[in-house]
Parts: sequence; C-alpha cells; structure tokens
Amino acid sequence: MKKTFMGVRLRKLRAERGMTQIALAQALGLSPSYLNQLEQNQRPLTVPVLLKIHRTLGIDIQQFSEDEEARLVAGMREAVADAPEGVALPELQEAAHQMPTLGRALVALHRRNLALQEQLETMALRLGDDRAEAAVPRAMPFEVVRDFFFAHRNHFDEVDRQAEALAAEAAVEGPLLVHWLVDRLHRKHRVRVETTSDAQDGKRRFDPARRTLQLSARLGPAQQVFQLATQLALVEHAELIDALVAVPPLQDDAPSRRLARIGLANYFAGALLLPYGRFLQAAESLHYDIDRLGEQFGVGFETVCHRLSTLQREDAPGVPFFFVRVDRAGNISKRQSATHFHFSRTGGTCPLWNVYEAFAQPGRILPQLARMPDGRCYLWVARTVASGPAGYGAPQRVFSIGLGCDIRHAPRLVYAKGLDLGDPGAATPIGMGCKVCERTDCPQRAFPFVGRPLQVDEHQSRFTPYGAAR
Repeated sequence: MKKTFMGVRLRKLRAERGMTQIALAQALGLSPSYLNQLEQNQRPLTVPVLLKIHRTLGIDIQQFSEDEEARLVAGMREAVADAPEGVALPELQEAAHQMPTLGRALVALHRRNLALQEQLETMALRLGDDRAEAAVPRAMPFEVVRDFFFAHRNHFDEVDRQAEALAAEAAVEGPLLVHWLVDRLHRKHRVRVETTSDAQDGKRRFDPARRTLQLSARLGPAQQVFQLATQLALVEHAELIDALVAVPPLQDDAPSRRLARIGLANYFAGALLLPYGRFLQAAESLHYDIDRLGEQFGVGFETVCHRLSTLQREDAPGVPFFFVRVDRAGNISKRQSATHFHFSRTGGTCPLWNVYEAFAQPGRILPQLARMPDGRCYLWVARTVASGPAGYGAPQRVFSIGLGCDIRHAPRLVYAKGLDLGDPGAATPIGMGCKVCERTDCPQRAFPFVGRPLQVDEHQSRFTPYGAAR
C-alpha cells in the first residue's frame, strides 16, 4: 500500500459517529496524538490502522481502495470537462482522495444535468406539437441497467452462489445439463419446454398462460443451457431478483426494472454454466487462456470473457477485468467493469484501442499494452466474434470483444508473454474518447478536448471545416 493520507475522511467518519478524537483513539488502540497526526495528514494511514478502523467501525475497506478512487476520478473528469475553468488532474485526484463524498455528489449532479439537457432538447423539438400529453423521455432503460451493474462492480454474490449450488446439485454438464434443467422446470415449476424453427421467435419465449418455454432449434447445447437457466432463474429465484432491483432508480422505472431482472437472470445462467469455484480454479491454472477455458467448459469466446469480468467474490477474487463489446461503427453494446476502468459517456471511444484493430484481423486474439492520460497502464486482449443465420448471403452479426485489466495483474495472464511490462514506452497511448481526452499530440484526434478552448491557427489547424484536407 502506498503512502495514503486520508485525514478529511477520518474526521468525517468520527463526526458521523459523534466521537471525540480521544474516544476514537481509545477505540482503535492508538494514542490521541497519533490519531491527531493522521487527521491532519501529518502521517499516512497504514494497513494495520486501516484494519483496526474496519474492525472497530465496520467500515468497508473498499472505500479506501485505489481502484475506487480511480473510478471516481474518471467520473469527475467527465463532470468538469466543459467547466468554464479547467480543473487539473492532480486537483481531481486530491478531491477524490480526501473528499470522496463530494466527488460522488459532483458526478451525480453531472449525470442529472445530462438527463435534464436531454429533456430540454426533446421539449424543444416538440414545440408546436399538439400532443401535450406526450411524455418527455428519460435515460434509456439499458443505460439505467448498465449503471446498476456498474455500481455492483458486475458481481452479485447471492445470485452467483445460488447458481453454483444448483450446478453442484445437478452434478452434470453439457448436453446432460440440458435434460436436467428441462426436467427441473417441468417437475418443480410445471413449465414445459418446446423447440421451434420459427426464427421470429428468437432464442427464448415464455408463455406464462400456457406455462410453455419455446427455444430456437438452432441453439447449441451451451446456448440451450443458458436460455433454460435464464428462465429457471426468473421462476425459481424471483424473490431474490426482485429484492435486488427494488432500489432507486429501478424501483420507479418499470422498463428498466424488467430489463434489470433479465440481466440478473442472464447473470445466473452464466454462473450456472461456469460455476464460480471450478471456473476460477481453471482460469488460474490456465493463466486465463480464453480459448482453452472455452474448450474446457464448452462455451464461446464472448461467454468466457463475460464470466471472467464477474469473478469478484470477496473471499476468492479473480483478476478484476473490464469487458466490452463493440461493432465496426464504434457502438458499445455491452460494457462491464469489475474495477476502476471508466468508459466514456461523452462522444466515441478511442480509435487507437485494439478492439478496432481486431476487425482487420478477424478471429485472431490481439494483445495490447495501453496507457491512459493519467498514466495508468492496462493489458487488453481483443478478438472478433460472429453469429447469425447460416446460408449464402445471410447477414451476420460481427463484434469485437475486449477484455482488459490493470498492468499489475498482467503477469498472471498468458497474453503477457513477450510483452515488456516494465517499459512505459511500450504502451499505446489511448483515451476514453476525444472529447474527454486532453492529449494534444494524438494523431487520431477527431474532436478537440471540450475542457480546453480550441486554439485555431489559420495557417495550420488540425480541425478544418467542410472536410478539407488535413
């Protein structure tokens, strides 16, 4: 643990509990003078003292983690990106370090401001519309649910443990697990499973009136298990799922709540296919080799990557990964983070990121050392995946899957072989997106950094109007 000064946070914790400095010092087994030095940032907070605070006050140690702090800094940078006066990164880091509550409030106000701006734009577009009863749209449900999963660091412990227990009860896998789930749905919940070749029905459709679950005949064994387990979660663990989504803003937003329930049911299905303990043990022994894990458990590349991003059980954590799925146009359809990496909400993503290079080399895993503007380095691996109907001329869905982690975890991954992890110059400089990236010398910059006034030289300008040659 680096030298960490958290005097403001300590004073706040003490004030919340109505304790004097002497009383807290006695509770922690410290001298009053030593505690006073900690609160005045004259001495750093050490691990033994942090553990005493945890045991005495019941404080979550995660509040003091560097990952949580980095996540907060990233959110604050976006919040002040268009401020009248630029805020330097060291100032944001200090605020997140000493006053995290203030930082979280700033991020929350920024998000509320974005939502209000969207409402104003929508109202402006509807001026003159005689449908006065037309509702002003809020944040899209998928955005609300994405934030919900992000707030939980993409890990739901009780859901995970319930799925793992069910996998142990089944004691089978592969095609045999399909038959076991079909039998359990019918025997315990009176749900009958049918297969259909009608493509319009999608992968899964449940008719509650007839108690019938229809599955597409095109699904493979692992896909059948996933869809069956999703439906089982919705009927067998409805109370657990409902309790998890009974929180703001989901509890007041029916579409978002329904989408969150499906997301948690999908989480359950992935945890049943890839039980936590067994999957983590295999991942560690294979040095997180995605292809070998997929071969061992009979699932695809994307499924393995998605599950790896959820392995954050408190007593047995795996590598904290971030997971992303993008298309050729740069649209991010999935993004989950178990740690501090922050995906931009403003503008597009960085074209120097290897998730886009993967489209030029389909099917091949591409590793990349990447460095963010704040100096943090990451190891990313990316590869394309394709799905869709068979047959000549049938359109296919092609995505690039990215899986990344902080460089300090890179030695645990097989993909670090041959990379110079100790050379800062070996990392590609990337950012969260042009509008929130302050790099001035980036050859791929598409927009100016919105936190700094645009300096235009009529003789030499990177940003030229009307598509003029650069």
